[in-house]
Amino acid sequence: MRPTLLALPVLLPLLGAGLSLLGPRRAVIRGLSGAVLAVVLADAVALLVLADRDGPQAVHMGGWPAPLGITLVADRLSALLLTVSALVSLAVLGFAVGQGTAERRERSARVFHPAYLVLVAGVSLAYLSGDLFNLFVAFEAMLAASYVLITLDAGRNRTRAGMTYTIVSLTSSLLFITLIALVYAATGTVTLAQLGPRLAELDGGLRGALALLTLTVLGIKAALVPLHFWLPDSYPTAPAPITAVFAALLTKVGVYALLRTETLLFPRTGVWPLLAWVAVATMLVGILGALAQDDVNRLLSFTLVSHIGFMLFGLALFDVRGLTGTILYVVHHIVAQAALFLVADLMVRRTDTAALSVMARRPTPGALVAVLFALPAMSLAGVPPFSGFVAKLALLQAGAGRGGAVAYLLLGAAVLTSALTLYAMARVWTAGFMKPPRPARGASVRTRGARLMLTSAAGVTVAGLVVTAGAGPLARLGERAAQDLLRPQAYRSVVLGEGER
Repeated sequence: MRPTLLALPVLLPLLGAGLSLLGPRRAVIRGLSGAVLAVVLADAVALLVLADRDGPQAVHMGGWPAPLGITLVADRLSALLLTVSALVSLAVLGFAVGQGTAERRERSARVFHPAYLVLVAGVSLAYLSGDLFNLFVAFEAMLAASYVLITLDAGRNRTRAGMTYTIVSLTSSLLFITLIALVYAATGTVTLAQLGPRLAELDGGLRGALALLTLTVLGIKAALVPLHFWLPDSYPTAPAPITAVFAALLTKVGVYALLRTETLLFPRTGVWPLLAWVAVATMLVGILGALAQDDVNRLLSFTLVSHIGFMLFGLALFDVRGLTGTILYVVHHIVAQAALFLVADLMVRRTDTAALSVMARRPTPGALVAVLFALPAMSLAGVPPFSGFVAKLALLQAGAGRGGAVAYLLLGAAVLTSALTLYAMARVWTAGFMKPPRPARGASVRTRGARLMLTSAAGVTVAGLVVTAGAGPLARLGERAAQDLLRPQAYRSVVLGEGER
């Protein structure tokens, strides 16, 4: 039963993608996609319960033990992120169906749904991969699917943005496969459970070079400054549900890969100054870029870049409290960022513009949309008692507890970025909602599709409230996951067997 649970999040979406190509009707294809994602969500919850109760779970595909075969591994961190990602993927699918992204042309559903399911399979494989090569395969699956999605029904601007996204991603892929070749040449393995001890035996200069290349490769995927330039030009041009799922998941998969590789392959005992400076630059450059934007989607895209810096904050500290804060922040940000992009699309549709300066002169999108925007916006800004405040408080406490000039620099940048994020969210609020109510021009909530869009956006927003309500248990789970990262003996044992390390 447990091997099936580990394989399903990858195999089931791939099977669903193949079957959706054969679906005779759009309703059948939509129902199949929704059912597949619902099963993946249930499976992820079961894996999370097992990993938290019994420790890491592993399956050797085809019966080939590591390092000979493909190994899928679920520990507390990967199972937690898989659960949250599956939940958001399901909600965004509902929004996409309501918006009609998949049905704008007669054959679009046959393109959208298979690509979307392949994207989910790639995300799942990234979380569960037990070796560097299959992590690379997961990123390539996400790249292939995301290029299809970002250029769906594309005009000139979207195609150009899609090409920018693809060229940058392919460059990262070339660097990634180069990294894998160098690591294998130096250690004789790409299995994550084996690499830590073998990399520790290498010359310090070579090990440092491999660590820097790993940071660069995954930094492009996670959109760290100065490797972030592709994101604000690519995400805003895609259909809103695609932008939402990209913002919620793809950069977080990059952050997850950084958490996994840096703690398992290149463990440290103190603050990592280089990553701390990258975190500070990411926070400040991203939020200053957001403040310069008039387009609401570009503003949110720069804010996305900025808040990746908070996730690097905890990783740079390299202790249990810092990593706990990072894990909490990743969970919070997946939900909050998806909700904001979905609600932003409701605002744009009802005001017929994405420009804040023009939106301020248009009818208000409505009270319900205002509430749906305010909740994740306040969470993103770190307003108590929302989940963003809980995650930021954990990071600030970790930084204060660590002490030292670098930690205090991170603290100052985090506080300043939070204040500027609140200002950026207030700009959107003022343009969208601080005006007398008048009948809106855009899509009416009376239509079936618009009701589904509103329900899906509300569902993601409510999920953020659930994260807030469960902050205590989630923080304890995050702390146990952080301890697993810093003490990976159980991870190595379940992959390699009790007698190997």
